Amino acid sequence: MSSLWHIAGADVGQNAAAAIPLDRALTAKDLGVIVNEADPLSIAIGDYYRRKRDIPEANIVRVRFDATHTTLSAAQFAALRADIGARTAHNIQAYALTWVRPYRVECMSITTALAAGFDTAYCSERCTSTRWSPYYNSNSYRPYDDFGLRPAMSIAALDLPHARELIDRGVASDHSRAQGTAYLVATNDTRRNVRAAGYADARLSAGTFPVEIVTAPALESRQDVMFYFIGAVDVTDLATNKFLPGAVADHLTSFGGDLLGNSQMSSLRWLEAGATGSYGTVTEPCNITAKFPSPGLVMKRYLAGETLIEAYWKSVAMPGQGIFIGEPLARPYGSNAVPR
Repeated sequence: MSSLWHIAGADVGQNAAAAIPLDRALTAKDLGVIVNEADPLSIAIGDYYRRKRDIPEANIVRVRFDATHTTLSAAQFAALRADIGARTAHNIQAYALTWVRPYRVECMSITTALAAGFDTAYCSERCTSTRWSPYYNSNSYRPYDDFGLRPAMSIAALDLPHARELIDRGVASDHSRAQGTAYLVATNDTRRNVRAAGYADARLSAGTFPVEIVTAPALESRQDVMFYFIGAVDVTDLATNKFLPGAVADHLTSFGGDLLGNSQMSSLRWLEAGATGSYGTVTEPCNITAKFPSPGLVMKRYLAGETLIEAYWKSVAMPGQGIFIGEPLARPYGSNAVPR
């Protein structure tokens, strides 16, 4: 485990949101679904997702590339992104990926590389800040039109049953007005517990939604988990908790975005445990909070009616090293049922 460092205040937004527009969010018409035709699992996930979300056939972007490696070179990625771009209709505002591998482009995550293009300004080798996302904490619901950026999220699964379960949870969450609880867990891991300093403010951001700040190594035996944020190398007792459809959960550590879990717990474990969205970094971010989701922003924007992909992306100021995984269109609070 490489050392972690914290830059205080780095999660303060450049595009602070004065008000969140009501009932404006990305829809199936805005989402491009990228399918790798060299990967049978990607084809199956793409087909199932298209049917469950009624994605227009014109929005399916079919490409072909080697899916056996976790990392693409900048040159390999440039060719792939050019192919994807040539097959993407101009109206598409965001992407859903349908694979686990590859999850990285050299020093960047594949979701941010697809969204913004490969650029080493989004990376850091010496525990420094990186390029900010123009989409961070913005009120835009047309990110490509407004910023030339298509936020991306991977419908990540190692097999089709897990992918179907993930997609089904996302669909089931829509307008469900889930009355769960947000759990903000503070641990004694000082290097990874850095988001805990903002938990009190995050509670305020959630409005009337129930928030419980828990001091423990991990959450255990809770049956109403809608949000779960923690800092830890490995999160124990996941199977003892029940995640509600649409739930968001992640752990701040260096390599959660290594979806195969070669050194630390993969963020994929959250989805397998029942969450609908998660996030992890693919290269050493140090513990700069701006490189991870801000719990308060995720909750504020999700509870205000944005989709998972919008709320999650808008909560990370410096997303270059982090991969977003889950069901992009999950929208439990689309009717703004939770008072703000």
